[in-house]
Amino acid sequence: MMTQSEPFLQLLIPLLAGGWALHAHRLYQRLHRGRRDPLTGLLTRDGWSRAADRAIRRHRRAAVLLADLNGFKAVNDRHGHDAGDAVLAAAGERLAAWCGRNDVAGRLGGDEFVAVLADDVRLPDRLADLAELLRQPVHHNGHELRVGASIGAARLAELDTPTLAAALKAADTAMYRIKGRTRGGRRLLAPTLATVRRHIQQRFRLAV
Repeated sequence: MMTQSEPFLQLLIPLLAGGWALHAHRLYQRLHRGRRDPLTGLLTRDGWSRAADRAIRRHRRAAVLLADLNGFKAVNDRHGHDAGDAVLAAAGERLAAWCGRNDVAGRLGGDEFVAVLADDVRLPDRLADLAELLRQPVHHNGHELRVGASIGAARLAELDTPTLAAALKAADTAMYRIKGRTRGGRRLLAPTLATVRRHIQQRFRLAV
C-alpha cells in the first residue's frame, strides 16, 4: 500500500539526481576552464604539466620546447594591450595547429609558450617551421604586427634525468643562451652536457 509521501519521493528522487548531475557537469566545466587559458585556448601551466607528464611516460622519444616571443613588449607598448592580446591569441592558434595529434601545447604566462612533442624525429626542422610560423604578421585594426620567436628544445632521451622538470630546464637554457643571436631563434636544441658544464665553469670563474 502506497503512503502519501511515496508519490512525492518518486518525484523528488529524479529531481535530486538531475540536480546533482547538473552540478557535477558545471563543476567539470569550471575545472576544465581552469586548465585552459581564456585568451589562447591552450592549456595553462598546471593543466599542461599534467598532460606533459602523461605524454612523457607514454612516449620514449618525447621532446619539450619553450618559445618566447621576441618584440612582443614593443608591440604591446606601441599599439596597446588589445594588439598584444591579438598577437598572443594568434601565437597560441599557430602553435596548436603546428602540434601533431599526440603533441600538447600550453601557455606558461605572458608571451611564453610550451609544448611536449611525442616524437623528436626531425626536431630541428620542426622548430624552424614553428619559428617561421610565429614570425608571420598578425593583422589587427589596420596594423601589421610582427614578432619573432626564440625557441629552445630538449630531447628526453638525451637527458641524464628524463623528467619534465629536467627537460624544461634544459629547454630554458637552450632558449636563453641563444636568444638574440639568431633571427627568430631557429633550429634551437638543448646544449650538450659538455657545453653546459663549460658554461657553468666559465660563469664560476667570472664570479670568483
